[in-house]
Amino acid sequence: MIKNTKYSMPKLLRDVSLFLITAYLLFACHASAPTEFKRPPLKVELASFVGEHSGIIAQEKGFFKAQGVDVELIYKRYVQLEIANFSAGKYDGMISTLGTFIILSATNPDIQGVLVIDESTGADVVLAQSQIKTVADLKGKKLGANLGGFSEVFVTEMLKTANLSSDNVNLVKLEALEIPQRLKNNAIQAGHTWEPYLSEAIKLGGHILFTSKQTPGLILDMIIFRGDIIRHRPEDIRGFVRGWLQAAAYWKANVQEGNAIISKALKIPSNTLSLEGINLTDLGENQKLFQFSNPNSIYKTAKIYADFFIRSGNVTRIPELKSLFNSSFLNPPS
Repeated sequence: MIKNTKYSMPKLLRDVSLFLITAYLLFACHASAPTEFKRPPLKVELASFVGEHSGIIAQEKGFFKAQGVDVELIYKRYVQLEIANFSAGKYDGMISTLGTFIILSATNPDIQGVLVIDESTGADVVLAQSQIKTVADLKGKKLGANLGGFSEVFVTEMLKTANLSSDNVNLVKLEALEIPQRLKNNAIQAGHTWEPYLSEAIKLGGHILFTSKQTPGLILDMIIFRGDIIRHRPEDIRGFVRGWLQAAAYWKANVQEGNAIISKALKIPSNTLSLEGINLTDLGENQKLFQFSNPNSIYKTAKIYADFFIRSGNVTRIPELKSLFNSSFLNPPS
């Protein structure tokens, strides 16, 4: 035993020395290399409106990852439930109409809009039964809309064109996807919706009575994020915005391919996907919309919604509008 120990000591010392040298070199190399921390994906919720689907193209084409941000998109059909989930912190961001964003800010002031993704220029419609020929014919009839948000403002603006108000109709709280069947069953005589539900309602006998082409600048969709995400992950949000804008530009230049990508991802018919009546806003348009001095700025439209919701009693207070929008992600990095 002693003999064996005597002759194995040099080998043992050599092995220990080699181990220590190797460990030192590995440590030195590791210490000199930049440390990378794996961040969780940005969780962003989107809904069924076609203008929101640029995000799907950004995901499928790898535009988000190319900008250095990992994104998890959550697609939901029932908007009101997802607003509650966002408020509860389940998501980092969500796509929201400007009107819904204003409502949400009344109880969640620590949120900000960072990008206008689209303007509805005819894609939002009020469908009616065959006997309703004009907006004036809605007097005394049941009108479906998602009350308490942009939908209520939209149908109110429609009623004004016939010198009517919400007092002259029976407003029924419905989501866009419910409109086709409710029209068919005569539960309502008209209702606000969009694709893919628009095509379904027309097949069931409805016809277009009014569109957002008649309310320019009123219906905008935005990307909004929670304040803590904006403060702690600004570069991820910047990458998200860049990836989204890249996808929107790609879709406009490659409509059929973009539609096919979305159709496959969401398992919906491609013939229900159309950019008709939708302006996918680009970087330049956003920079103008976020300028407070611009007469067509987002602040002006936000005030229309804020005033309406205050008058209708939907909210009692709204944060300072300037604090709700963050244009820093539209500018080149410093």
